[in-house]
Amino acid sequence: MLHSRAVGIMKYHVSVLCSFHIIILKLQVTNTLLISSAIEIYTPREVEAVNGTDVKLKCTFSSTHPVSLQSVIVSWNFRPIDSGADESVFYYQEVPFPPSAGRFQGHAVWSGDIMKQDSSITLQQVQPNFNGTYVCQVRNRPDVHGSNGEIILRVVNKVSLSEIGILAATVGGACGVVLILLAIFVAVRVCKRKRMENSIEMHPSKGLKDHNVL
Repeated sequence: MLHSRAVGIMKYHVSVLCSFHIIILKLQVTNTLLISSAIEIYTPREVEAVNGTDVKLKCTFSSTHPVSLQSVIVSWNFRPIDSGADESVFYYQEVPFPPSAGRFQGHAVWSGDIMKQDSSITLQQVQPNFNGTYVCQVRNRPDVHGSNGEIILRVVNKVSLSEIGILAATVGGACGVVLILLAIFVAVRVCKRKRMENSIEMHPSKGLKDHNVL
């Protein structure tokens, strides 16, 4: 009697353990499928733009499912520096939907190509209050899993020192090359002149004859 009861308890525990392992295995398989089919979004980490100019916010994506104009949904949102409420910047579903109100009205335009897996937008005539983080969210149904792309935009009043440094280095390098070529040209002329003078000193009669001929 006790032996039969012990065997029954053991079978019960084995059954519970098997069920538990099956559940864990199913969760792992589901998680693997979700990860393998997750949409991937690519954006630059940070972009800088001069106040009043246009800047393109690049966002591309890759999906394990076929891409079509009907399956892809793109939404751009803005997170201010002061951690205020997120604002809608742009929305795309089959056709572009630019903002009809807010700070981005008349500034945000579509620059992407869904069939090329490009969901970029352009901000025209950027303003200082455009500083913040821009979130690019792309969903290609049924591929709706995956992280969003984020771009930090910095609006400056003038060209940054790094850009000025690059420009100065380029101009300085070009001037340096010109000076080196000029120095080589002058040195060659001087050497030829000295060689000619030495030749005349060694053969004065020839030099005089050449002079008379001239």
